[in-house]
Amino acid sequence: MSTDAPTPIDPSGLEISLASAMELTRLGLGTLVDIRQAFEIELKGGIPDTVHIPLFEVKQLLGHPLTEDEQDILDAGQPTPMDVQGFFTTVNRLHHVRDHIVLLVCNSGRRSLYGAQLLRSMGYPKTLSVGGGFQAWKKLQQASAAAQASGPAAAPAA
Repeated sequence: MSTDAPTPIDPSGLEISLASAMELTRLGLGTLVDIRQAFEIELKGGIPDTVHIPLFEVKQLLGHPLTEDEQDILDAGQPTPMDVQGFFTTVNRLHHVRDHIVLLVCNSGRRSLYGAQLLRSMGYPKTLSVGGGFQAWKKLQQASAAAQASGPAAAPAA
């Protein structure tokens, strides 16, 4: 049995819907934090107006072991110039100074659940994972573009 397998995290109390997260940011109550690696954002795109804090590098900086898959993802890109002080400065600025809810986004919502649990264990109770992650945001953008392309005159077939 492999010890690299991550322990499943119960999303109850740690996860928020994309719609709710977008509303919190619109109201100025939350900030989206993209925790994907820099190469993932370059490859797939990013959500506008997000803060970037790469989770695997933070885990490594804090002395947490990386799984084999996490290490492979970390090794796939160039390191982001972030140190422990930079990480805490960024999170403190969002969480304590601006009193924002930290809304973590990854590709699908799995890594951000771990990130939310990690930050809460470090004393940042207003941290949530955005369910569905970047993939959900991308689908929302595509649906919005499709709705605009069809225009208000388009009526559903009866």
